[in-house]
Amino acid sequence: MDGLALVLTLLLVLSKGTEMTEPVFPESQCYVPIRAITQGPKYHWFAYYDKLQFDPSGRFALGMEVDFEGRSPRPDDVIKVGMIDLEDGDRWIELGESRAWCWQQGCMLQWLPGSDNEIIWNDRQGDRYVSHIMNVETGDTRTIPTPIYTISPDGRTAYSNDFRRVGDMRPGYGYNGIPDPNVNVLAPGDAGVWRVDLETGKTELIVSIGQVAALNYMEEDWSASKHWFNHLLVNTDGTRVEFLHRWLRAPHRWGTGMLTVNPDGSDLRIVNDTSRVSHFVWRDPRHLLAFAGSEDRQWAFFVLDEIAGGTELVIDDPHDGHCTYLPGNEWIVNDSYPGGADRMQNLYLFHVPTKRRVDLGQFHLPKEYLDEWRCDLHPRCDRQGNRLCIDSVHGGDGRQIYLLDISEIVNE
Repeated sequence: MDGLALVLTLLLVLSKGTEMTEPVFPESQCYVPIRAITQGPKYHWFAYYDKLQFDPSGRFALGMEVDFEGRSPRPDDVIKVGMIDLEDGDRWIELGESRAWCWQQGCMLQWLPGSDNEIIWNDRQGDRYVSHIMNVETGDTRTIPTPIYTISPDGRTAYSNDFRRVGDMRPGYGYNGIPDPNVNVLAPGDAGVWRVDLETGKTELIVSIGQVAALNYMEEDWSASKHWFNHLLVNTDGTRVEFLHRWLRAPHRWGTGMLTVNPDGSDLRIVNDTSRVSHFVWRDPRHLLAFAGSEDRQWAFFVLDEIAGGTELVIDDPHDGHCTYLPGNEWIVNDSYPGGADRMQNLYLFHVPTKRRVDLGQFHLPKEYLDEWRCDLHPRCDRQGNRLCIDSVHGGDGRQIYLLDISEIVNE
């Protein structure tokens, strides 16, 4: 954002009398109206960027609450699940709790797609992971005997991953509490992507880790590599399921491939075999926006065609981020990891038709927030596309949830 645009934005904010959160870290800046919707002494966050945080009306935003930071979760650490009433002084409404969570993706808390009043989240009961579906108006809750990872747009079907294995292979993304029964198996045939009927609880393995490892589509020597899946996401009409296949190449170094499959496990496709693919989101039923590599560029944001296999450069930015389309696909919101000596996380909008970038702010992340307990911004938009939520520590009271108004930009 140039100097004139920044001045005009700040004048607009002041003229509206919008409450602005005063950053404790002076170098942090936000160029649009912003306010903290949670506060200390406890810590709050929502976690991942590809889940529905806002209810359809835009009045309620989901969040999680915990009383510590700076270490891995232990099996007996319990977090609270709740929602914030944005029209009643940002009142915190406690709804439940979870013993199955991680710093980067929480407990998969989200509004159930297609529902006005139901939410879903993962938990642990005894020696198994489960998921709960709650009606937030009545409190009625039912339990599915399987944890969920991603949900179809109609809210009827979920897809699950082996959180035990992810917890072992990638701390911060799986759960601690139940050991991986295949810890000594390189590519198990009884773990992978499961389809879950959210009405009956019926669960079926549709593609296994062993099945994908046997493809050897990277033409590498996988004889000593340990494999796992992560980052599942259903497309916009529920007809395809994406997942990342990862394998250890060396300690703390892994390869990555992107694949898709039909809901019944048929028609397995390899979408990206460059081993350069990271965060992504579905644009429509056949295209994904992903931070990935191509023949021309080592890293950038491309649209990948999962049918034809083509790539289209969208954002020529070599810095990874958590990209999301706003409703209508005209705008993309994205962030960055902390960079430089000042450890700034950048938040911006990208206008697809004009390729115009609009910076929204810079948020300092102290060096203590490292590894699995770092606090990424993970921007999420409301259903109307006028507001964003981020998780940030720039206010000085640990990770909290902030609400940003972007309506003046996206509706100009």
